[in-house]
Amino acid sequence: VPSWSAMIISNLSSYNPGPFILVGIPGLEQFHLWIGIPFCIIYIVAVLGNCILLYLIAVERSLHEPMFFFLSMLAMTDLILSTTTVPKTLGIFWLGAREITFPGCLTQMFFLHFSFVLDSAILMAMAFDRYVAICSPLRYTTILTPKTIIKIVVGIAFRSFCIILPDVFLLTCLPFCRTHIIPHTYCEHIGVARLACADISINIWYGFCVPVMTLISDVILIAVSYTFILCAVFRLPSRDALQKALGTCGSHVCVILVFYTPAFFSILAHRFGHNVSRTFHIMFANLYIVIPPALNPIVYGVKTKQIRAKVKLLFSTKGME
Repeated sequence: VPSWSAMIISNLSSYNPGPFILVGIPGLEQFHLWIGIPFCIIYIVAVLGNCILLYLIAVERSLHEPMFFFLSMLAMTDLILSTTTVPKTLGIFWLGAREITFPGCLTQMFFLHFSFVLDSAILMAMAFDRYVAICSPLRYTTILTPKTIIKIVVGIAFRSFCIILPDVFLLTCLPFCRTHIIPHTYCEHIGVARLACADISINIWYGFCVPVMTLISDVILIAVSYTFILCAVFRLPSRDALQKALGTCGSHVCVILVFYTPAFFSILAHRFGHNVSRTFHIMFANLYIVIPPALNPIVYGVKTKQIRAKVKLLFSTKGME
């Protein structure tokens, strides 16, 4: 019969386990060095693109509008999303730095899922902004006042925090007495929970259902907004007004597709895609973390006239200097 002290020590060690080992991309270990190169390039593009976007929105008074405020929030969230995972992934690929502490793993998991859910909420807020701008243009400044925008931002950030925080508590309650090897490049909720030597049905239910229901509700609200927008747009009398209205929504629609299409594919493949190879799933999960943050500033830079003009001005003045 084990002594009380031995039982207490074993309980403490199981609830506060030692470091986890992140494998990287299983089956492609010999190509890690080369896979890291495009990942690094895409990450640099994401960081530079979003930082330029944030700089322009901060310094240009003409971009101090609700739409660009939400866009700057999207850029900051994208930076969190990619920076939470990519530097550690590159450390695994290039330096063999595969170890991560349990608190470090929980922190990475929280910010990864938090920024993901927050991205979705920001896209919903941007859809509401476009709805007000096109369906009630004369009331735009009275509806979307600075006070209202702050309430929206605090509301969606608090919602995302409340949705993801239980994931952290659910993991800290699990005993980890088996393997500490995670066949992935980063810590995500279900991947870590599967290592536990206990029933994880609550983790699976909460970790899958709550974020998915949140995303689905956001998509429904975005679809409703765009239904009203399209009805209003096609009632516009002049062709120029129609093109302008569609143009202001075009960049947002592109970003919505870039975000939600791979998101739902990844979620469904993770839950139901038993025939999808683990190597493909993890590779796709990594691309999903870097590609939308890299594409978003490019899409807005190309499709939004005000940003396109400011980017040209920024680089032309830099060139002249």
